[in-house]
Amino acid sequence: MNFRTRTFFATLFFSVVFLGIFLGIPSVSLAATLYIDPSSVDVLKGDTVTVAVRLNTDEGECVNTVDAVLSYSEGIQVIDVSRGRSILPLWVEEPVIDKSTRKITFAGGIPNGYCGRVPGDPSLTNILAELVFRSPGFSVGKAQDTSAIIKFEPESRVLLNDGLGTQAQLKTIPSTINLLQQVGTTSQDAWRDEVGGDVVPPQPFSIDLVQNPDVFSGKYYIVFNTSDKQSGIDHYEVIEEPRSDIYAFRWGRADAPWIKTKSPYVLKDQSLSSIIRVKAIDKAGHDRISVLIPDDTQRRLGVLTWILIGAGLAVCVLCLGIMAWWLFYLRRRNKADRMHMQE
Repeated sequence: MNFRTRTFFATLFFSVVFLGIFLGIPSVSLAATLYIDPSSVDVLKGDTVTVAVRLNTDEGECVNTVDAVLSYSEGIQVIDVSRGRSILPLWVEEPVIDKSTRKITFAGGIPNGYCGRVPGDPSLTNILAELVFRSPGFSVGKAQDTSAIIKFEPESRVLLNDGLGTQAQLKTIPSTINLLQQVGTTSQDAWRDEVGGDVVPPQPFSIDLVQNPDVFSGKYYIVFNTSDKQSGIDHYEVIEEPRSDIYAFRWGRADAPWIKTKSPYVLKDQSLSSIIRVKAIDKAGHDRISVLIPDDTQRRLGVLTWILIGAGLAVCVLCLGIMAWWLFYLRRRNKADRMHMQE
């Protein structure tokens, strides 16, 4: 290829490039990356290992929703999913482990979006969840796996923070757990040690009372959420306590009727005449309780209250009727007496 030919093709190439830019043809870029950290890790027989599910975004890109579906090989056992260090404050779907299909799913949101690590921050503050796996012990008559793969399934999605729910172009990076065939001198269970070292209860939180004609048939429901920076939130419990029991401390008894639930929770007492308590319990067993007492402007009058009000009104009407009859009787009697005196 001579110089003139090379010049012609170079001119043609740059012309196409500049024409594409001028016409606004978008360039291909990966707006988000879901990956598992570390990408490769060793674990001894019977020991546990924790890997982090992390999120990266391209420079200038912000995302607000992550819907992740992960699968793992048969050679390992999933123990738990920790949300203690997650950047997801809102959970559309809490982590679910399906051992029959060997899949882990979760979905969460980030108000105002996540735009990547803050410049100058030395730590990787991009954890979505942490997965705890255990390498099984020796089994008789079965070949031992030497490695296990943790990967993202194609249905995993990340949505841009553009107000339109646009799906970001997504890249996923799996992780390999190398299953060593020897047993350590001492059992290593970092997750158990971390849970055992958790001495701090969940973070304080508030309870929001909500009513929407298009949600839960217009019934009152509550919304709540908190985090635990060490072992993570295990579950929530709720109790609706009659106001007459406010000083009885019955909600603190061992046999108190707490109900295991999640947010949002539809209230059983739609009259709002109860004290609402929500308990957040972390994986170490520590709890944090928040209280909501609906004010008088929010309360609905119960059936008994309406009966008492109706009975009171009926008594008032009866008393007024008796008084009116008595006054009418006295007027007629006085009139009759005056006529009798005139005669």
